[in-house]
Amino acid sequence: MDYREVITVEAGKRGGRPCIRGMRITVSDVLGWLSAGMTYQQILADFPELTEADLRACLAYAADRERRAKVVAQHEVVV
Repeated sequence: MDYREVITVEAGKRGGRPCIRGMRITVSDVLGWLSAGMTYQQILADFPELTEADLRACLAYAADRERRAKVVAQHEVVV
């Protein structure tokens, strides 16, 4: 799955934070729910407009950001 087909960024929506399919639900919302211990089933029950693929896209987005952050950190120069 390519998360770029699911995760959208719009300047005027939720402060330009990454959202799911143009909705007002952000990647950070989903990551927060998961880190708080909510299961996929609980999230999908609370937000029926979401799909399991949406939740996986949030995790893929976060993993990609983490990989990119590591690459940037390796190239930083300390002055």
